[in-house]
Amino acid sequence: MDDSESLQLALEFAKEKHKGQKRIGGDDYITHPIAVSEIVKNQGYGESYRITALFHDLLEDTDATEEEILKYGSCEIHEAVKLLTKQKGCDMAEYIGAIKQNPIAFAVKAADRLHNLQCAIVADEEFKRKYILETVDWYMDFSSDIRMAVKRLAESLETPMAELSFLYEPIETWKQ
Repeated sequence: MDDSESLQLALEFAKEKHKGQKRIGGDDYITHPIAVSEIVKNQGYGESYRITALFHDLLEDTDATEEEILKYGSCEIHEAVKLLTKQKGCDMAEYIGAIKQNPIAFAVKAADRLHNLQCAIVADEEFKRKYILETVDWYMDFSSDIRMAVKRLAESLETPMAELSFLYEPIETWKQ
């Protein structure tokens, strides 16, 4: 993590809000937003993208408020976090379409999906299959890294998924 004051305050806020939450593999939940923030940093994005990554699950998974997001972030970060917050029963086409219109939300969602795919290796077969199919349906065009992560996760399945045969074709022919 960078030593910028706003980034450090955002990290502390996210740590506090995710306190006590665990990931599927048993890690503290905060490891996920930190990893997503590191992914966007490594892709060359700056502080607002990194803070959005730290905050991307706060409205959905904690008692954090929009006012707190604004306090520790900015209007730009708040807007991206709101777009990334999936409402129960949301229309996926609208959800994804809105994310694709916002550069910060798009970059953070791509990093979020990538990290989740990488971590899903510890999940059970049913979860892996569901997550792979959702990714194929909605996120394959977010980045080539996501495509490769789907392929690696699919290769970890005990029984191959016939509907993913396209993963073994040249990348340029993959479903867009």
